[in-house]
Amino acid sequence: PGLYDPRFERDACGIGFIADLSGRPSHATIEQGLEILENLTHRGAAGADASTGDGAGILIQMPHAFLRRAAAELGITLPAPGEYGVGMHFLSRDPGRRRRAEIALESALAGRGHRVLGWRDVPVDLQALGVTAREKAPVIRQLFVQRGAHLSASDDPQAFNRDLYVARKTWSDFAVRSGLRIPGDLYTVSLSTDTLIYKGLLLASQVADFYPDLRDPRMASALSL
Repeated sequence: PGLYDPRFERDACGIGFIADLSGRPSHATIEQGLEILENLTHRGAAGADASTGDGAGILIQMPHAFLRRAAAELGITLPAPGEYGVGMHFLSRDPGRRRRAEIALESALAGRGHRVLGWRDVPVDLQALGVTAREKAPVIRQLFVQRGAHLSASDDPQAFNRDLYVARKTWSDFAVRSGLRIPGDLYTVSLSTDTLIYKGLLLASQVADFYPDLRDPRMASALSL
């Protein structure tokens, strides 16, 4: 018999979860989530370049106050929580291919009756990455989209999230048909009204250093995953 048997396959990823039982958002919850992540470093892997991991990240509750200020600096006015969604996207470093991907995203959302409010370049520190990850690093941008008037949050609070999911599938199909590469030109990390994900080809210890947003004391969440 062979030495390999798929019956003994097991996932090796590690996961941690922390939440404030009172539901109070704070930066401390994010810091504790990052601490958990670093304590799970042994559950990840590194390549021949020991500073490039096989992937690590953190999911947090939508940090509305933080994003409202960040968007305002760009001339974007965000509506009330639940009335808008945020998409975290990895995009091509080639300007032409990146713009084609952005148009696909915007068209899919507008086609479902939602209003695209604008884009934000997510601050990153490339020096926090290993050599391999730095060479492959995408452009990372957040897209803000306002709920269309045809969806009533009072009737079904999750209707908008479901529609965002459908739009995400729509633009993936469009991207493939138009010759864009997935995930090379376009990868949606998260798209939601409730949560936001920061991740990458990182070691657990690099996540907070790579994303300055996560170190900003004004960013708050009641949960970290």
